[in-house]
Amino acid sequence: MRRVVCVFLPTWPTDRWRRRNGGPSPDEPLVAAGQEGARRVLTAVDRAARALRLRPGLALAQAQAMVPGLTVIEADPEGDAAALARLAAWCLTYAPLVAPDPPDGIWIDVAGAAHLHGGEAALLASLRRRLGRAGYRVRVAVADTPGAAWAAARCLNPETVLVPGAQREALPALPLWALRLDPDTVAGLAQLGLTRVEHLVHQPRGPLRLRFGEAPARRLDQALGVCTEPLATLAPPVEHAVRLAFAEPIGAPETLARVTRRLTAMLADDLARHGLGARRLDLVFRRVDGLDQAVSVGTARPSRDPRHLARLLAERLPQINPGHGLDEARLAAPRVERLEARQLAAPGAEPDPDTMAELVDRLVLRLGPGRVFRKAPVESEWPERAERRVAPLSPAAGATWAPDLPRPGRLLSVPEPVAVLAALPDAPPTAFTWRGTRRRVARADGPERIFGEWWLADDEVAATRDYYRVEDETGARYWLFRDALTRDGARWWLHGLGEA
Repeated sequence: MRRVVCVFLPTWPTDRWRRRNGGPSPDEPLVAAGQEGARRVLTAVDRAARALRLRPGLALAQAQAMVPGLTVIEADPEGDAAALARLAAWCLTYAPLVAPDPPDGIWIDVAGAAHLHGGEAALLASLRRRLGRAGYRVRVAVADTPGAAWAAARCLNPETVLVPGAQREALPALPLWALRLDPDTVAGLAQLGLTRVEHLVHQPRGPLRLRFGEAPARRLDQALGVCTEPLATLAPPVEHAVRLAFAEPIGAPETLARVTRRLTAMLADDLARHGLGARRLDLVFRRVDGLDQAVSVGTARPSRDPRHLARLLAERLPQINPGHGLDEARLAAPRVERLEARQLAAPGAEPDPDTMAELVDRLVLRLGPGRVFRKAPVESEWPERAERRVAPLSPAAGATWAPDLPRPGRLLSVPEPVAVLAALPDAPPTAFTWRGTRRRVARADGPERIFGEWWLADDEVAATRDYYRVEDETGARYWLFRDALTRDGARWWLHGLGEA
């Protein structure tokens, strides 16, 4: 399914000028002015100027009368458009299909690539954060269609994720200009009482077409996904890329898989000649109707093994909708690293790093990047602080867990309260109730006393925990602790399951 991000830069000309020249401060109004016929008018205003009721199209003389001492810069539409194209090229780091939307927007087709950035919400947050640090005001939205994303970025929240199919519920309440209609058409429709998208949805198409042309119906259908809207995507400046064109359109799944294997073999040969390995692959298919569709995969280590790379891409091929057929395919490696030849490991030696990396790549592709990790030790007395998540192939940091401290196979991220029955105060439990189920203790070992880390928090100066390893009548093992002595009002908690 197609998923398109719209990046909206509401104050692009003034933000760009501030970034290049510095000042005035964002609290001081800044406007750009240009010639329109015989008069000079405002072409762009920043946030502070808009708060003072200055708008594009207002005569410059009137604006200066309204705001004495107003800072005015010369409009540079050509420079703004060129800079927007450069920013769109930078957005290729997120997905292989990017198109500028002058004068103040960018489209990114993230279908098949959002998983590389932690999902759509994380991708939007990353875009806003990075562009915000560069000094740009930005609003972002993702939807099934470019038109729906364009409307959501301008009319809804600064970061909006419209789940698949949600544009039919989200768009009707928006104003008609959200369909990218020109001001004259919007004004003409308003004279008929049509001011929101829902008004247009229920109107007969024939009379509207006779009076306003094809634009209203076409923009509505594009936003709702009734008809396809191709984007004029940028050609990425990738050095390592291969391409295949087909005499006849293709579309069968087995044909796509065969083409993918051929492309990866061609690309692997190119990478081998340069001593490189791919860290990211972008596979783009062009449909006969002009719509590009892409899938992207990443690797944990540089790789140029065509079998492994083809297998990763094959996992994503079901996302490609061939429509009436595909007439071109191209495979690019926008991220590469040095990968020199090395001696193969002998049988029985340590695990091959490349084999481990291939396993990690497949797991990440199927489970998601945030769900594949390993635990690394941290020097801490408290069990929940004694480990942290790291990348699955990150090198060992040198710290190790003490071998003489038995720990459970699974540690709960947050200890859960339990009701405990003990024969004597401060003795091991004889039975406990956890999650509504009573368990009778057959064996118990402990206590292991752990003190609070007073150097980290004042409230841990007197903190203690007494841990017990217990086994119930079924053989299941648990890790329980008491957070104080019984006379001090101790509470019992379950912190782990199983045996290390």
